[in-house]
Amino acid sequence: MATSTIQGKIETYLGAKADSLLGFKSPKIAKERLHLPGPDFVDRIYSATDRNVRVLTNLQRMFSHGRLSGTGYLSILPVDQGIEHSGGALYAHKIPFIVKINHNELLTFPNKADQSLFGTVQQAYDLGAAAVGATIYFGSDQSSRQIVEISQAFAHAHQLGMATVLWCYLRNNAFKKDKDYHVSADLTGQANHLGVTIEADIIKQKLPENNGGYQALNMGDSSYGKFDKRIYTDLSSDHPIDLTRYQVANCYMGRAGLINSGGASGANDFEEAVATAVINKRAGGTGLISGRKAFQRPMKEGVQLLNAIQDVYLSPEVTIA
Repeated sequence: MATSTIQGKIETYLGAKADSLLGFKSPKIAKERLHLPGPDFVDRIYSATDRNVRVLTNLQRMFSHGRLSGTGYLSILPVDQGIEHSGGALYAHKIPFIVKINHNELLTFPNKADQSLFGTVQQAYDLGAAAVGATIYFGSDQSSRQIVEISQAFAHAHQLGMATVLWCYLRNNAFKKDKDYHVSADLTGQANHLGVTIEADIIKQKLPENNGGYQALNMGDSSYGKFDKRIYTDLSSDHPIDLTRYQVANCYMGRAGLINSGGASGANDFEEAVATAVINKRAGGTGLISGRKAFQRPMKEGVQLLNAIQDVYLSPEVTIA
């Protein structure tokens, strides 16, 4: 398919958002300050660390598979085992796969923001996993325990030669004020920073929708965290690419890849997925995890949606801002 045809499809999916997302050229944090995705990302970034050769091998496997092989981008499809979602089959011997070792069981009443370990790192290794994944609900009343658990699990995974992927989600009712600051760039950015600090090779984060979480939580007599107002003036703007660029910057300036979530399934899945991919790529991110949008639909449509996302990362006309 000609590049112009792919670009035309991307613009069609974006609709009224096309000019804003494809024409954005003035990010607050210049791309030259970041470590950006590319075919040599494992060699250029990961290999210059204390990760052992087996971890580097598995990272290379992940970046060398599928339609995005050799681009420096990832397209990850989660297939859950029935604790949080449901899945049908896993082609474990054909693809590098990630075993997620903790989940929210969603049976306790009322539901609570906690992640329980349902598997061990050793079991993931015995299955032949290329990586382990985990979620931490940063900001929840159980987050300190989760941080310790997953930090220890990730260290063990690296010892065994597996890569690590961390879902850096926020959970706290206090984060819902005039806006839902669970998706604010400043709070999610801090979660990303903590995630990389506890040895996550790849960070998964929700696409930011606003900013100013720290400011909102410091209104009145409250005192929460530490922040600088220049976050909102010098380091970001209200543009979604700038907000996501701030998330990338908090992943050690891109030294750990940022993948954004495709979001829940809905009426405009193709448009939302392509827009998210464009924002992530142009911000300096590494790809998407697209779960329910893809596997909660017929196989043909699911593959079509994944290909639409991947086309964004394959298109040389969609450039990093």
